[in-house]
Amino acid sequence: MDKQYVLSLIADILKAFGETFQMVGISLAISVALGTPLGLLLYVTSKNLFWQNRAVNAVSGFIINVIRSTPFVILLVILLPITQKIIGTTIGPIAASVPLAIAATVFYARLVQASLCEIDRGIIEAAVSFGASPMQIIKNVLVPEAMPGLLRGLTVTAISLIGYSAMAGIVGGGGVGDLAIRFGYYRYQTDIMFITVAILIVLVQAVQMVGDVIAEKSNKK
Repeated sequence: MDKQYVLSLIADILKAFGETFQMVGISLAISVALGTPLGLLLYVTSKNLFWQNRAVNAVSGFIINVIRSTPFVILLVILLPITQKIIGTTIGPIAASVPLAIAATVFYARLVQASLCEIDRGIIEAAVSFGASPMQIIKNVLVPEAMPGLLRGLTVTAISLIGYSAMAGIVGGGGVGDLAIRFGYYRYQTDIMFITVAILIVLVQAVQMVGDVIAEKSNKK
């Protein structure tokens, strides 16, 4: 194999994974910043809790379910006008981060809600009986108690984003998906696609292992 071709291929792979990391990093940061309070909102407005609000809970839950039930490829297309207005373009990893962030935010919000639902209600009732305010309960009880679950949810979200980012590459987002299509589909170089998939498998395994270790260390029980 020609040395120049190999060097060019390595450069393409490094660029593609750099774009994927960019998409995943931006989207993951936004999903944590927005998904965490959204998940908390879903939990504290549910039945028999201090901020119970059936209307808010139902509306926010409905919106989340609508976004989650929309296939990501279709969501990409639907959000193209919004992406154009926010970023000024629909091409590239930054533009792809908009639909990725929206999909990841609602996904992570549900994981946050699920982690909070695992907390013993007795702990919350004890905090209320001691006169703790709702914000104190959220800060000092809910978040610390749910932290292992929140971190595991973050790991799942990160892995899901890696797969979503590959789909974003198909519609001009760049990254691994774009590389696989260009080499594996248009040029019939399936060996490049296999290499890409192998690297992704290693990457996902590494993310899962690191996430599990961090979550386990955060578990004080």
